[in-house]
Amino acid sequence: MNTEHFNDTIELEGGGVLSGIDIAYHSFGGLNEERTNVIWVCHALTANSDVEAWWPGTVGPGLLFDTDRFFVICANTLGSCYGSSGPVSKKPDSQDFFYADFPQVSVRDMVKAHQLLRKRLGIEEVYMVTGGSLGGQQALEWAVTEPELFRFLIPIATNAVASPWGIAFNESQRMALEADSSFGESNNNAGIAGMKVARSIALISYRTSDAYNKTQEDEDQNLLGGHKVCSYQRYQGEKLARRFSPYSYFILSGTLDSQNLGRGRGGVEKALTMIKAKTLVVGISSDILFPTPDQKRIANGITGAKYVEVASFYGHDGFLLEVEGITNAVRSFIK
Repeated sequence: MNTEHFNDTIELEGGGVLSGIDIAYHSFGGLNEERTNVIWVCHALTANSDVEAWWPGTVGPGLLFDTDRFFVICANTLGSCYGSSGPVSKKPDSQDFFYADFPQVSVRDMVKAHQLLRKRLGIEEVYMVTGGSLGGQQALEWAVTEPELFRFLIPIATNAVASPWGIAFNESQRMALEADSSFGESNNNAGIAGMKVARSIALISYRTSDAYNKTQEDEDQNLLGGHKVCSYQRYQGEKLARRFSPYSYFILSGTLDSQNLGRGRGGVEKALTMIKAKTLVVGISSDILFPTPDQKRIANGITGAKYVEVASFYGHDGFLLEVEGITNAVRSFIK
């Protein structure tokens, strides 16, 4: 992992500023002489900049992000807890950590940070920008902000504007955090119990009833309690609690809610017409959190865009698991 420090100030969309920013990133492969072989991957909610780790089977020689041909880069988002400026970072010119004082960041604010890193690295052309979920929101916003920068745009399992359905899930998770009496304290363990509940809520939106009913069915059909799925939900909460910050979780769930390509641009459809990259929009057939009509709206609004639907049993998490289907769709489109 590399980290770049910027003395620049980012004016946040919701008011206020961030200065003295750190941006952490991973890169794979090498830049060509013309610096035109860049694939920029934007990550989702609780992921980090190490694409190879959280999206296995996509990064490497001959894979979707072919490191024999491309320079693959992913930057950790603002507000996260994996190296870029966020709630667990120290305030500028202080030994105090932000924690609850970290300001809310929007998708556009995240893109401003990506732009700082791009310019620092001397990248003036991006062959492909892609990402799923929150990552797809960033990719779309960036393609509107700098339409001449990208040759290909591949948003996956995402939307152009946050839906009331999705926001309801996010608000429920924030309510779980706020119900934890320790949330608001200035320490790394504040809100941990609440985040475990929040993750349990989120997981239901990431999967489908069919997936749960198949993978979590009890062998003993006569149980009165202690069901397999109960331990599974608790395990997933514990697993996230070992690696993520409740304050980052709170901030980034709000970032998801901020998505609206049309804000200040005359509406979503008008904003979509600003995109000039050759675009393939990928939907996951069983996704209940970002349903396929969200992706079809994107494809219908971008001139020349194509929509493809990848069949999956796993719901929204299919964008991470259906690597073969996504790889085939992207390669076919680029050819």
